[in-house]
Amino acid sequence: MSQDVLFERRGAVGLITLNRPKALNALTRDMCIAMKAQLAEWAADGAIETVVIRGAGERAFCAGGDIRALYESGKSGTPYALDFYRDEYRLNAAIRHFPKPYIALLHGIVMGGGVGVSVHGSHRVADETVTFAMPETGIGLFPDVGGSYFLPRLPGELGIYLALSGERLKTADSVYAGVATHFVPAREMEALVAALEDGTEPDFVLRSFAQAPGPAPIEQRREAIDATFAETSVEGILAALDGEGSDWARETAAVICKKSPTSLKITFRQIRQGARLGFDDCMRMEFRMVSRIVAGHDFYEGVRAAIIDKDNTPKWQPPTLAEVSEAEIAAYFGPLGEKELQLD
Repeated sequence: MSQDVLFERRGAVGLITLNRPKALNALTRDMCIAMKAQLAEWAADGAIETVVIRGAGERAFCAGGDIRALYESGKSGTPYALDFYRDEYRLNAAIRHFPKPYIALLHGIVMGGGVGVSVHGSHRVADETVTFAMPETGIGLFPDVGGSYFLPRLPGELGIYLALSGERLKTADSVYAGVATHFVPAREMEALVAALEDGTEPDFVLRSFAQAPGPAPIEQRREAIDATFAETSVEGILAALDGEGSDWARETAAVICKKSPTSLKITFRQIRQGARLGFDDCMRMEFRMVSRIVAGHDFYEGVRAAIIDKDNTPKWQPPTLAEVSEAEIAAYFGPLGEKELQLD
């Protein structure tokens, strides 16, 4: 069995350790399949009261999917990329519907796929080192792994703000936004796991470990975020930011304008539609979207610019928002027929 993800029993706790620290615990397809199978086993095991997931090493809980492997699969036309997304989304759904407490211990980088294996659980416990983000629009993708469900359910317009800008949240902001449910210092994490081993209810245990995370800087920007990101289009948001006139608004607009225009528009539609959909329908929608992304241009160009060549000068196609038609965007959301995502 692969050592990329480890499973162990600690009393009443089923412990998952993402074990690719040199790769920032990036997910592979095999890891997703193994975790889903283990969750099914633990769901049926009366001796397991709680599942805990953590990441090995000091730098990251999980930085996302193995983007380089997905890039190489798509460029060479192998089925791995879509197979990975299919099994990753099935794992996200298994976590969302898991019948027992599921506690993610978050540290370091928590992005993309790392969000998908944490945010849908019952408890997300952040230490003081957390950096959360959904930066996918910067590589021609969109905030997937259930982003269409949890992002529009964050307070106010925080979800669409995070989705379009890729803004990074530290610990206090993550708790304020609801991405994390608790703050526990890193030095207490092992003791927290030990306290769960006798089957004590997690909410009771966390009452004795959780601390106040301190002030959340994003709270000071909430009024401006809610005012500018409530618009009915990406162009409307950029116009509102221009009219707002602050340094924050100018910097945010500049960041958004560097993203893939196609990604921005499909992400905007994704978040607005996701607000009206149940979780499983969000995952089916995302699989429709990613199936078209894998067959397109901007994802490969974004990964090339950010990860392969690292020149940070992607050549998006089309290069401007004005050139991305509504018909093109609608095509990303069309049915897949017999290739639709099948969930348990």
